Amino acid sequence: MGLNIQDLKISSREFIDRGPLEDRHANDLENEAPGLLIDGVPDEAVELAIICHDPDAPLPDGFTHWTLYGIPADVTELSPDADADYRPGPNDFGGTGYGGPQPPEGHGPHNYYFWVYALSSKVEGAPSRREFLDKYADAIVEQNRTVGVYER
Repeated sequence: MGLNIQDLKISSREFIDRGPLEDRHANDLENEAPGLLIDGVPDEAVELAIICHDPDAPLPDGFTHWTLYGIPADVTELSPDADADYRPGPNDFGGTGYGGPQPPEGHGPHNYYFWVYALSSKVEGAPSRREFLDKYADAIVEQNRTVGVYER
């Protein structure tokens, strides 16, 4: 059976899908994570994970802005301070937790994919985005994303 991508939803009150992210979310400004809404989590999920990734970054694997683990499957809303409530993992800025958009000046609009993963097993530790995808691919019951756009 293929991956179900029909029920799980992720959205935000702060931006519409494919709409602009506000400056307050930018890494070099207020660096405030957008609040996220989650709906339609499958019954077999035991945990959720969030990853924010910029595939438009001029790097071979894009740029990871946020990894967040240890989110109970019944959570329906993440506040901007979700890093304090759950287990933040590494970002490509060299730190942990949310690191907002910071595309190169004049590079054009970048798409920031906020992924939610519903998992059949709990994530151990705080893996990088690549480590998470490699190790937990078989535990992903369902996934979905919403995309915010940011440009300098």
